[in-house]
Amino acid sequence: MTAPQSTPALGSNRFGRSLLAEFTLEDTVTHLNHGAFGGVPKSVARAAARYRREMERDPTLFMETRFRPLLRRSAQALGGLMNAEAEDIALVENATQGVNAVLRGLDFGPGDEIVITTHTYNAVRNAALYVAARTGAQIVEVPVTPPLDDADALVDHIGKHFGPRTRLAILDHVTSPSAIVLPLERLIAAAKAAGAQVLVDGAHAPGMLAIDLPALGCDWYTGNCHKWLMAPRGAAFLWCAPGLRDALHPLVISHGFEEGYAAEFDWIGTRDAAAQHAVPAALRYREQLGGEALIRTRNRALILEASALLAARLGCEPATSDDFVGSMRTMALPARFGTGEATAAALHEKLRAESAIQIPVRAWGGRIWLRLSAQVYNELDDYARLADALSDQ
Repeated sequence: MTAPQSTPALGSNRFGRSLLAEFTLEDTVTHLNHGAFGGVPKSVARAAARYRREMERDPTLFMETRFRPLLRRSAQALGGLMNAEAEDIALVENATQGVNAVLRGLDFGPGDEIVITTHTYNAVRNAALYVAARTGAQIVEVPVTPPLDDADALVDHIGKHFGPRTRLAILDHVTSPSAIVLPLERLIAAAKAAGAQVLVDGAHAPGMLAIDLPALGCDWYTGNCHKWLMAPRGAAFLWCAPGLRDALHPLVISHGFEEGYAAEFDWIGTRDAAAQHAVPAALRYREQLGGEALIRTRNRALILEASALLAARLGCEPATSDDFVGSMRTMALPARFGTGEATAAALHEKLRAESAIQIPVRAWGGRIWLRLSAQVYNELDDYARLADALSDQ
């Protein structure tokens, strides 16, 4: 089989490997793991550095007069991106912190159920297990097994686990280990119909998918800005439905206690929030690239071409149909690559050390899986380079 050819849109000079010059990333590495820890444009890194310099020139003046207004400006910018009010958005350091704030603030008791899936991010699963162990609540973990190609069947399968004892459903917008874009609105509706509250782990979604927070119908939504939105690490948000704001508090109780949702989260003690302050700079950079819709459309088109290339070159199989794909996709390697955690770890290290390719490699369900990411600095040749490296295995 011959490898697919890149479409004219993907050949645009504005995107691709030449764009690495505008990022802080090492240009001798093939970066196919943007979904893990992101990558920061140089202009955004400079913006964060400017805030740090301003703070260090006069720490007292900055902390007293600039620190919180800049956080509110970031919340306003995120609200504009996701059709939300700034007062409903708190700035946190990562989505896991947002999940913990919600979990630790709910009064669970014996018999209450927290529904998660087998694709729930491990840190989120651990937080749920911790809360359940302290309160007597039960974890209901719904098995979700690829390949997936039927959204109706997936909603029915997960939805049947929502019942009268379900207190909270924790739903991924995009699953971390498997890169599945879940049919979120329908799953939220199913959980709500059962009387449950819904917390969405949207760690990967901002910058990858179009998001209208109030329209989703969930109670809480947390997402990272350091992944697909290109902000520095340490920038994330927690959105709370307006009627629930007064009952939600940060993990660190400080001077803002009982002064309102935003005030409590904005001031959890003295800290460096330059990453959060630089969120508007990240959004401006994305506008310079052509805007959110263009970036999302281009990256999704690239990941579809990349997965077709790996299927043609190596016989890889996707975990889902195209309907479940955003800017990432998980592909199963053929059986000849072996199985098991040790095999996956060895392949990951070999790709990194010998071919300078950064990509997650995982063992799961008797197969070895690759999780591909497509960001603005990637091009089809990056995935051809991966196929070449794997062909030598």
